[in-house]
Amino acid sequence: MLSPNKTTGPSQNRVPEVTLDFWLIKLMAVTMGETAADYLAVNLGLGLAVTSLIMTGMLIVALVLQFAQRRYIPWAYWLAVVLISVVGTLITDNLVDSFGVRLQTTTIAFSVALAATFAVWQASERTLSIHTISTTRREIFYWLAILLTFSLGTAAGDLVAESFDMGYLTSGLVFGGLIALIALAYHLIHLDAILAFWLAYILTRPLGASFGDLLSQPAEQGGLGFGTTFTSLIFLGCIAALVLYMTLKKTADDADEILLEQD
Repeated sequence: MLSPNKTTGPSQNRVPEVTLDFWLIKLMAVTMGETAADYLAVNLGLGLAVTSLIMTGMLIVALVLQFAQRRYIPWAYWLAVVLISVVGTLITDNLVDSFGVRLQTTTIAFSVALAATFAVWQASERTLSIHTISTTRREIFYWLAILLTFSLGTAAGDLVAESFDMGYLTSGLVFGGLIALIALAYHLIHLDAILAFWLAYILTRPLGASFGDLLSQPAEQGGLGFGTTFTSLIFLGCIAALVLYMTLKKTADDADEILLEQD
């Protein structure tokens, strides 16, 4: 697993451990972020501006709930991830579709902004490990970085799939292959765990966006034609099931931890 070394116990950390179910739900969340944004803005006819205002308001509420926790609570954390995925997508879509900013420009701009966030985070906290998110300041850095990874991933995914005319399936395979290479580098040549994690985290966004578009877009646009409504609902159901599983698992783990402390 692409997981930074732990330095903070699970009862203190405010974000989840990096496990297989973490990557599964994260990939589903980013896929849903792509399709849900399209559904709200296009299918419901709300438009980008209204959709952005509504989803940003919902994200603020979700982040207030998340910051109120002093440890990792699955429903609060993953609610924030799903909503920040949608908002990150909408930020890029607004820049490109409403303001005419080129995808190449947005990709570079978000890359620079994310690099700057990491630089300030590292200078301030001396670590970028997600296993040390135990203070409000570190959590602010964390969620800012997450938002920028989603906006960057949306821009990069659209750039490869549309501007380079590679299509949704090919671009998805390209990003999936890059993640596989990072995983191999981590396991075979001991690529730094924190670097490997964040690289993989960034690339799951365009990977999910590519396959989300592949499933939802009509055949004449290179998709399979399932539509944004069906695709969004399927992934929302999978996310809900995984969050329930994580909640039950965490409850059992916490109970075991309490018993060990009592012993």
